[in-house]
Amino acid sequence: MMRPIGYFVHHQGRGHAERAAAIVNALPADRPVVLFSARADIFPPLAANVTVRTIPSLFEAVGDEPAGLANVPTPANFHCAPLGWRSITQAVAVIASWFDTAQPALFITDVSAELAQLARIASVPCISVLQHGDRNDPGHMAAYESALGILAPYAPTLEQPGRPAWMLAKTHYAPGVGVAVDTIERDAARTALGLPLDAEIVVVIAGGGGSGTPATPLTLGARAEPDALWLTIGSVEHEWHATAPGNLRHLGWVDTPALYIAAADRVVSSAGNTTVHMIAAVGRPWIVVPEWRYFDEQLWKARMLDHAGAATMLEHWPSHVGAWTQAWAHAASLDLSRQRALYDSNAAQDVAAWLSRVADSAWTRPRVAASPELAPVDQLLCESLS
Repeated sequence: MMRPIGYFVHHQGRGHAERAAAIVNALPADRPVVLFSARADIFPPLAANVTVRTIPSLFEAVGDEPAGLANVPTPANFHCAPLGWRSITQAVAVIASWFDTAQPALFITDVSAELAQLARIASVPCISVLQHGDRNDPGHMAAYESALGILAPYAPTLEQPGRPAWMLAKTHYAPGVGVAVDTIERDAARTALGLPLDAEIVVVIAGGGGSGTPATPLTLGARAEPDALWLTIGSVEHEWHATAPGNLRHLGWVDTPALYIAAADRVVSSAGNTTVHMIAAVGRPWIVVPEWRYFDEQLWKARMLDHAGAATMLEHWPSHVGAWTQAWAHAASLDLSRQRALYDSNAAQDVAAWLSRVADSAWTRPRVAASPELAPVDQLLCESLS
């Protein structure tokens, strides 16, 4: 029987779970997989060889944490390692116990610098997922150095500058892995959604990891284009002074975001990983406005999208109509083929094949090739004795 693979999945947002499900479902059916996460309800349908083990959250207090340990400084090689949290102790115990009994081939972290280091301490080969952002701090670098391989869920053309050569050498790129996109024509998508075929439609997509896209800047953009229909999907944050025009409609969370993207003539979005790849797969004039995230993750992803010529990046939401006008003019000049090149529909299968190769080779005896410059050992011995 194959050694199992373990996989820690962060429960914030949707991208981590969707990515993990796509990858593990593509692994061979005889490879057991255990997903560790604080929530079991975030995953799409999973293959028969995949099970989910719920663990306490590594990041959220439950109320019984000792106040006396709250201000103990955190070592530089950790990000979230408070003391006295029984929930974290329990989570680590579950994973460490599984390491002992399962003897896994690999342990994947998406994402936790601390668990990557735990795997290395426990003598378990680890794969660390790499995200955009300022991640050259000791905690992240320890996770990447500890890992047998690094998985980057984006195209190599979106790689940000400054990654050291040793990181790049063990990084496997998987453009849009876990993002499912159905190819559908614009008019067919509009018909399915009951949207007018002859309207100019702008779709604004808010991600699922933050508090929501501010509505006020959208009122400025929509009001400047009275003949266009502006639709928002996702969470929108309203302010008392915003006066919404009639052509701006807030639809909230929808079950078919890809349909709305396909139905759009132009798109505005945050820089969440799933959102980015759903848009890139379709190809539209695109304005991206990064949301606040730890380590400036979305800021860096937006920068690289702009650098690749795939989107127009704004560092903050437009505060006047002129800013919208200028941004749309730039977005209209984008080469949409550069967007579509950022998405690979076979990424999950490619990652699964890579993981299988890494898992199999990790447990085989390494071959050491003799250098052609070196004489055989017995010849050297004879020469030294003569």
